Amino acid sequence: MSQSKVAVVLGVGRGLGAAVAHRFAREGFVVGLMARSSQQLTQIQSEIEQSGGKALSVTVDATDAASVKAAFEQVRSQFGSPEVFVYNAGAFKMAGILELTPDQFESSWKVNCFGAFLAVQQVLPAMVERGRGTILLTGATAAVRGSAKFAALAVGKFGLRALAQSLAREFGSQGIHVAHIIIDGMINTPRVRAMASEREEHTLVSPEAIAQTYWQLYQQDATAWTLELDLRPAVEKF
Repeated sequence: MSQSKVAVVLGVGRGLGAAVAHRFAREGFVVGLMARSSQQLTQIQSEIEQSGGKALSVTVDATDAASVKAAFEQVRSQFGSPEVFVYNAGAFKMAGILELTPDQFESSWKVNCFGAFLAVQQVLPAMVERGRGTILLTGATAAVRGSAKFAALAVGKFGLRALAQSLAREFGSQGIHVAHIIIDGMINTPRVRAMASEREEHTLVSPEAIAQTYWQLYQQDATAWTLELDLRPAVEKF
């Protein structure tokens, strides 16, 4: 079993998840890469390893308790228990209340909120036993504002924010730093650039810049922890 510190990122794709994984790997962390599909995981793992880091790719359905448990058992068996956990999974379905199907609404809530609950149940016992740990939850503008046709996203992100607050108040005194990060803007990913090709780079949030903030949150002294912060480009209206 590795003696390096372990970070797990659930929700790794070509964007923020990959950037966070690379950032912690550069600091000597062994990184568990989790996502529903293995398509991009192996490539990101290869990139980390080529840079001298160490990573493990694990496919997981964040909405399924058995799948989440098995994924974390795999990480623990090879590397040990995570000191850092980042929940970056998300689902977005833009539709009006009368257009959403019950399955679409439930699925969105499960990815955006329920999966985080399942995952923190897997990482908390070892963190509490050690007396330290960091849990970082990726939020969105929808966590504080439910816009028209964004109900499926907002309900899940509101729930994720509530989960972060409850976790922090229950486990902060036990050495567990929980932070909720509101990403108030579009992240500069290949998918976003393909959808909004007219957008200039400076109007999008850099995933590497967000990852640096995540690293800084991990480094915070326990006498000055952040529970919630928001990040946006300088030109974003709010």
